[in-house]
Amino acid sequence: MKRTLQIGALVGAAALVLAGCSSTPAPASSPTGDAGGETSAPEGPRVAIGYEGGVLVLGGDDLDVLGEFESEEFIRLNAAGDDRHVMVTTSAGFQLLDVQQPELTDLLVPAATAGHVVVHGGKTVLYDDATSDTTIFETADLASLDGALPDAEVIPGVEAHHGVSVELEDGTLLTTVGGESGRTGIRVLDADRTEIAANADCPGVHGEGTAEGERVVFGCENGALIYADGEITKVTSPDAYGRIGNAYVSESSPLVVMDYKDDPDAEGYLLRNIALVDTEAKSLTKVALPAGVEYTFRGVARGPAGEAVLIGTDGSLHWIDPATGEITKSLPVIDAWEGPAEWQAPHPAVKVAGDIAYVTDPADSELVAVDLTTGEVVQTVQLPHVPNEIAAIS
Repeated sequence: MKRTLQIGALVGAAALVLAGCSSTPAPASSPTGDAGGETSAPEGPRVAIGYEGGVLVLGGDDLDVLGEFESEEFIRLNAAGDDRHVMVTTSAGFQLLDVQQPELTDLLVPAATAGHVVVHGGKTVLYDDATSDTTIFETADLASLDGALPDAEVIPGVEAHHGVSVELEDGTLLTTVGGESGRTGIRVLDADRTEIAANADCPGVHGEGTAEGERVVFGCENGALIYADGEITKVTSPDAYGRIGNAYVSESSPLVVMDYKDDPDAEGYLLRNIALVDTEAKSLTKVALPAGVEYTFRGVARGPAGEAVLIGTDGSLHWIDPATGEITKSLPVIDAWEGPAEWQAPHPAVKVAGDIAYVTDPADSELVAVDLTTGEVVQTVQLPHVPNEIAAIS
């Protein structure tokens, strides 16, 4: 079952909820526009930085601050996929930040508990944990907005849980399954939203990533699920408890790097191992990182050649071969750091746009740009706030 929703009609009421989320004026050298953005804004790489109470927009080339906007105490940031907007997750839903103007617009996709944002195959997919509803936009339609959001398809959820959905190029929808008693697996719906496959052998299902050939992976507490060519395959962790929660993918590679936790009683959020999933061979391998190198879910990304890059607690950015898990290069970029007391607390993160990896350094309120092709730091800038969440657009 599906329905089409004209979200633009809801924006006026939803914007009232965000009346307190006012924006401070952009610097005089920065162009501004009306809510929703204008196509005449200059285009270029951008970095959005979430901090306690707001969000910054920086130029991706020079790292100059182009705009600063007030928001809530804790926000999450996800690129919308259109090279123009970032979805700012707030208590009211998904608010659009135009990073090209820049402008924190009044455009909002209401959600009681805004969750994951997934971009793939020309679609931008939003998930509401409070209802398990999935909202699907044509990504290209988000790029040129005239004061209102485009129509979206909304697929009603079955039972509320912290979940995620992704739509493939042929209209197939993969979505997680769960409820009050826990999350258990995934369902696969065809373009008419009829269920065509399902798997309930994925306790604690979390996260999603789409690799080469539209092979999709989901993390489980005992391995991962791989969807490929109409079939779901379970790959099992080598440990009785081998939790995978996030997937770091390159859509030009069948190899997926995933986070991995093998001790259910471990305190804190630091991880010492990674999982390598080969979506062609349908295999899962656990790899231990060198002593002194730990990371969190925010600390891994994929580079322009498909390599993984990881910001470790030793303060170095590490290049990782996704086929073997071997660290092929390391570059000190920030001071050594300790894990956060809570996952929401500021701690180093990495995002990649083009050839550049952007690493946040909350301890010194800095942002470091690293050229992944030369392996050199190209710039370090002081930020006016302690950075937390980050999104990057090339």
